[in-house]
Amino acid sequence: MFREEKDSLGVVKIPSDRYYGIHTARAYNNFQISGYKVPNELIKSYALVKKACATTNAKLNYLSEEYANAICNACDEIIDEKFQEDFIVDALQGGAGTSTNMNINEVIANRANEILGYPKGKYYPIHPLEHVNLHQSTNDTYPGTLKIAALFLLEKLSEVIADFQNILQKKEKEFASILKIGRTELQEAVPFTLGREFSAFAEAISRDRWRIWKCKERIRVLNIGSTAIGTGLTAPREYIFLVIEILRDLTRLNISRAENPVSVTAFADDIVEVVGILDAYSSNLFKISNDIRLMNFLKEIKLKPAQAGSSIMPGKINPVILESAMQTAIKVKSDFNVIRDCVSLSSFQIVEFMPLIAFSFIESLKLLLNITVNLKEHIKEIKANEKICNKYFEESFSILTVLLPLIGYEKTLKIVKEIQNKNITNIKEFLKNRFGEKILELFFPENLNSLGYDKNKLKELFNDINT
Repeated sequence: MFREEKDSLGVVKIPSDRYYGIHTARAYNNFQISGYKVPNELIKSYALVKKACATTNAKLNYLSEEYANAICNACDEIIDEKFQEDFIVDALQGGAGTSTNMNINEVIANRANEILGYPKGKYYPIHPLEHVNLHQSTNDTYPGTLKIAALFLLEKLSEVIADFQNILQKKEKEFASILKIGRTELQEAVPFTLGREFSAFAEAISRDRWRIWKCKERIRVLNIGSTAIGTGLTAPREYIFLVIEILRDLTRLNISRAENPVSVTAFADDIVEVVGILDAYSSNLFKISNDIRLMNFLKEIKLKPAQAGSSIMPGKINPVILESAMQTAIKVKSDFNVIRDCVSLSSFQIVEFMPLIAFSFIESLKLLLNITVNLKEHIKEIKANEKICNKYFEESFSILTVLLPLIGYEKTLKIVKEIQNKNITNIKEFLKNRFGEKILELFFPENLNSLGYDKNKLKELFNDINT
């Protein structure tokens, strides 16, 4: 069963049970591109925006209370994730998001009319443009909607990053006394502890947590109410000032009206800034995952097995969670490049590639949310292989670096050459035999982890050794 809808281009048949209309159907046919759906987070946030606009128009007597209530009820149903099968437009659409805006308008109008006892497709008494889209443009509602969706996701991401940081700090304490070799350039460097290594991870994630929490400030300024190019043309002044207040109440987000909406409409540098911070977080996730992967390769730690690693090699276990995290980080970093290019290629008074920006931005936030939870749970199960850490520690001549403040570089180098010539394997035992057991104090975790050395303690140790 079909119904016919008509616009300036002609007639289109629409399945009679569907809530979308002719504009959506044309967009669906025009953009058979990617198969990517417009993110559900964007749809739900758009319904919040439409609800705020209808409420504002009712308060100002531009909409009857009856019409506004029907529109708001339809919006609430969309927020509750009804009618998902009616949002059919490809995410990679032309028109700066107009197709998504019209998809929302049509679904709301048809459902609102149905609530009032009228059939779908007639757009009476409620029209998608005359009523649902009243005093709006795609160019103010779409970017504002994206920022609202992003703010909700950023709040969730901040929370899971805090949990991730907490797990790393617990590992820092758990591994505090385990001696190991630090590495630079993939070579043995100087001694420290496994706990200190995890403390570096925790501190990096702490910085990410702070940056992501603060970056919400960068996208809380919206141009909603400013219509097509930011001047507010066709919208009453009182509406422009009130709609943001009502939207703030509905979302409970700290959003504000743009002082220069023409600039906010024409530029999206604030989104680039926020996604750049996500890129920084991705860089840290990649490095932490890779470092842990290498530590597992060196057998300094043990990862909890996640799944069988091979279809041909029995018993092989791969670090799949870490590899997944690294691939996710690469994807988010590529999304940053996409968004940066889309923003820089915008022209005059519009950011015309907003649909791809929205898809990539929301995708990045969701990817980081999911992988952070995965990675946190995986790292929580890491066990230290203290025996292997000690073996590397005791056999590495790099631990001789601790002697530099005592005897200097040249004398230490002579000891290194002696150890190499004699093929001595247990360096720690060699030092104890050469200098006495007191020398091993240099390898106490608290001394290795302290910031620099205490010259008085070192002088006392030097005297004891010489004695």
